[in-house]
Amino acid sequence: MAEYRDYGPAAPHGPDMTGTHDPIHDMTPNERQIFDYLLKPDDSYNENGVYWGDMSWLEQISFVSKGDAQETKREASNVWAMFKKDPLSPVSYYFKNMVLPGAGLGLEGYVLFSIGNLKPLFEANGSFPECWKKPHSLCNATWIAAVEYMEISGIIVGQILVGILGDWLGRRWGLIQDATIMFLGLLMLTAAWGVTQNGWVICYVWSLFFYGIGVGGEYPMTATSGMENAVGSGKVSTKEDRLHRGRKVTSAFLMQGWGQFFNQVFLILLLLIFHHGSGNPPYSKLAVQWTYRVSFAIPAVGTLWLVYYRTFKMKSAGKQLAAAKKKSKVTGYDTDSLKLTFTYFGPRMIATAGAWFANDVFFYGNKLFQSEFISVILPDNDSIMPGWLYNLINVGVSLVGYYLASFLIDNKLYGRKRMQMIGFLMDFILFVVPAFNYERYKSVEHIKEFQTMYFLSSFFNQFGPNAVTFLVAAEVYPTPIRATAHGVSAAAGKMGALLASVLYNYIDTQMKFYVVPWFGLMGMLVTILFLPDTTGLDLKEQERRWQYIRAGHESDYHGIAVHPKHLSWWERWRGVGRYYDADMDYKQKIEEMRADWEASEARKADEKGKGEWDDDDEHDDSVWSSDVSTFFEKTKGSGTSPLLKPKGEKDYSE
Repeated sequence: MAEYRDYGPAAPHGPDMTGTHDPIHDMTPNERQIFDYLLKPDDSYNENGVYWGDMSWLEQISFVSKGDAQETKREASNVWAMFKKDPLSPVSYYFKNMVLPGAGLGLEGYVLFSIGNLKPLFEANGSFPECWKKPHSLCNATWIAAVEYMEISGIIVGQILVGILGDWLGRRWGLIQDATIMFLGLLMLTAAWGVTQNGWVICYVWSLFFYGIGVGGEYPMTATSGMENAVGSGKVSTKEDRLHRGRKVTSAFLMQGWGQFFNQVFLILLLLIFHHGSGNPPYSKLAVQWTYRVSFAIPAVGTLWLVYYRTFKMKSAGKQLAAAKKKSKVTGYDTDSLKLTFTYFGPRMIATAGAWFANDVFFYGNKLFQSEFISVILPDNDSIMPGWLYNLINVGVSLVGYYLASFLIDNKLYGRKRMQMIGFLMDFILFVVPAFNYERYKSVEHIKEFQTMYFLSSFFNQFGPNAVTFLVAAEVYPTPIRATAHGVSAAAGKMGALLASVLYNYIDTQMKFYVVPWFGLMGMLVTILFLPDTTGLDLKEQERRWQYIRAGHESDYHGIAVHPKHLSWWERWRGVGRYYDADMDYKQKIEEMRADWEASEARKADEKGKGEWDDDDEHDDSVWSSDVSTFFEKTKGSGTSPLLKPKGEKDYSE
């Protein structure tokens, strides 16, 4: 039996139903069953061939619950079988499929989280307070402030630049470049110094900027390569993609949380080691220097290994992009696809970029809680340890949110869009409540409630917009410009972080609580209006629609990628969903399938053309079953299929 396939057209044209050949009419019941198996997989269609998005609400609950139960049982059975064969094999599987794809994000999460953790250490008594702490008597205040600005600026440059280069030169090249830049940046951070403390700060700032370029490129490269490797570069469409694509990408993304966790653990241990087992001030300059430099040297070792791994073990990272360019006959950057994307998917950019912008204001604003409740709980504290320990707890809470998002992001009844909306709403509530009752929650009697809102805001940020924005910023766009779109969206997010870091220097804490919540409402609004829900949507089907758009036949595509379930409110209002027609799409798929089969037969007959068909994924003739071949053989005498003829072309077989 053939594998599940999406038979995307090489040159799609509108259906002309006045032709002589009806593929459905010529089928026997057995052949119809075979084509249903191929074109209507049971994880998306019920036994009557109805797409899950076309079912009633109660039918959807029953269908999804049954499918999830079966899939959970299957996965549990597989894990148990692996465990019986080798008790460590499930751990090895998790490391290979979840940890390694997100290793770059884990390492950058470690380093970027370290910047915020090290600043209070540099300001602490006995360390370098004359330089780092206001009024900055030894160092230039502008350069101290530039630590945050230049770090974010470097990330923005990397996100846009590497996003474009990743679509131009390929995913693998981008991954290797990112790891190399991050490794060199870590060497610079570890060795940063100057003849004066201000010179040290300047060197530190520029090292952060350079490192940030690698970090920025990691966002689009990890998201696109992880997603495309899950889908594959050929025509084969898998159940793994439809059911677990979101989990695969967010499992890589959550490594950022583990990077933050291990950074905090290592900083605590290193300070205890170099400060004679004590975490209390005054801290010696020598202890601070050793703590700071060793904390950066540790990820440098891991990043060097990452350079090796991506260079020699990820040689197929860009195969889907290469296949898409080959189909469109493009060798460099696909500028036509970029123009078409803004024409047809422009409002989606409002959703992915706007929501990420709002989310990063929240992500940065979460720190507001901590400084306030620590000052109430420990009014005379001058040690950095309480802040670090509360950070550790907060990262642990965030990791719970990361994992829960990973488990539910592919659930058709909850999914991407609903998860992001609820996350934004909860963050809005958790910030607006203390904003208008600030003095109450700052009091000793109610400070525990303040702490609870702090941890809950971290949880819903991860179990919501932070995880979803990373995924959908790549998922809702076509392959040729996917990294560019993700990079632009991520850069918009960092603009939100930059806005927060600048704005918070000019307003007091209560005013910050007044300002931040409204970005939650903004994020929720752009999500509702402009974000399509790609939960359960076969990514190959979206690529199939893209081929129609690129060929100038948007209205001739009738598949599930334009099902109202997978469109934004804006797209529905524009009438994109009116093109959806399940029966017509079924016929089109069969005719597209026929075109592939005929091309396969032509390759077999053309002994001189062997050199032209060198893409094994794109031209896999082994997927044709004897039943499918027999059907196409017996019906091929009717001439060119009207379903694939250009508009206005006369049928000379009549």
